[in-house]
Amino acid sequence: MDQRELRYAAAAIRDADQAVVLTGAGVSTASGIPDFRSEDGIWTEYDPGEFHISRFHADPEGFWRKRVELVEELFGDGVAPNAAHEAIAALESAGHVDALVTQNIDGLHQEAGSDDPIELHGNGSRVVCTECNRRGGMDPIMDRVRGGEVPPRCERCGGVLKPDVVLFGEQLPEHALLRAHAKAERADAFVVVGSSLTVEPAASLPRTAVDRGATLVIVNLDPTPLSDRAEYDFREDVIEALPRLVEAVEDGATDRDAAVGE
Repeated sequence: MDQRELRYAAAAIRDADQAVVLTGAGVSTASGIPDFRSEDGIWTEYDPGEFHISRFHADPEGFWRKRVELVEELFGDGVAPNAAHEAIAALESAGHVDALVTQNIDGLHQEAGSDDPIELHGNGSRVVCTECNRRGGMDPIMDRVRGGEVPPRCERCGGVLKPDVVLFGEQLPEHALLRAHAKAERADAFVVVGSSLTVEPAASLPRTAVDRGATLVIVNLDPTPLSDRAEYDFREDVIEALPRLVEAVEDGATDRDAAVGE
C-alpha cells in the first residue's frame, strides 16, 4: 500500500463535505461468511431457484426448510465483525463518513457500531410479515421452524413470515435505493470496500458519484470495472487496508488541529 497514495486518499475522505462508503461481499468474507457468486461460492452448492420469490409463494414450507439449511451453513459457527467493519464504524463515529451503503445482509456493520447503514439487499437477521409488514428478529423464527412450525406465521395477523432480504425475482427496496443514489449524487468522496462492482444497481452508485466530481477510492483485492476511474485503487485485503486508512485519516486530522492551534 503506497504510503503517499494512502495519505492522499485519507485527505480526500477527511476533507470531503460528504463522504460515502459502499461495502460488498469482500467485507463479509473476511469474517468467515462464504460469498455467493465466486467459483466456490454458495450458489455452486445450492440452487438459486430454491430462494426465488416464486418458490416462496408456491411452497413456503419447502422454502423455509431450505432457508434454515442455508443460514446454518453461512453462520453456523458464529461470525463477528472484523477490522474492516470496525474501521468503517470508527470513520462514521469521528464524523468522516456521512453514509454507509452495503450490499451485505449479515448485519455485521450494526454489530460493529454503524448506526444506520443503507441496506440495499435487506437484512438476514430480520423477518417481515407478508401481510402486515411487521418486522422481527430471525433467531426465534429459526427455532420455530426447527421445531416444526413451517412456514412460520406472524403472531399478530397470521401472515406467512419472510426473510427480510431481497430474494431472486424481487426488486430492491425502493426507499433504500433512492437514499443511496441521493447520497452518491452529493458525495465529494466515495469509498468502495470489498465489492467487485459487477452487480447492479449497486455498481452504478460510484459511477454516479464520479460523474458528479467525487474522488473515488477503491479497496478490493481484485480490479473492478471502475478501477480505471478511481483516483486511488488499493488492491489490498480489506481487514489490513481499512485500519491503515483510518489511521491516516485520524493522523491527518490531528496534524491539522495542531497546526490550527499554533
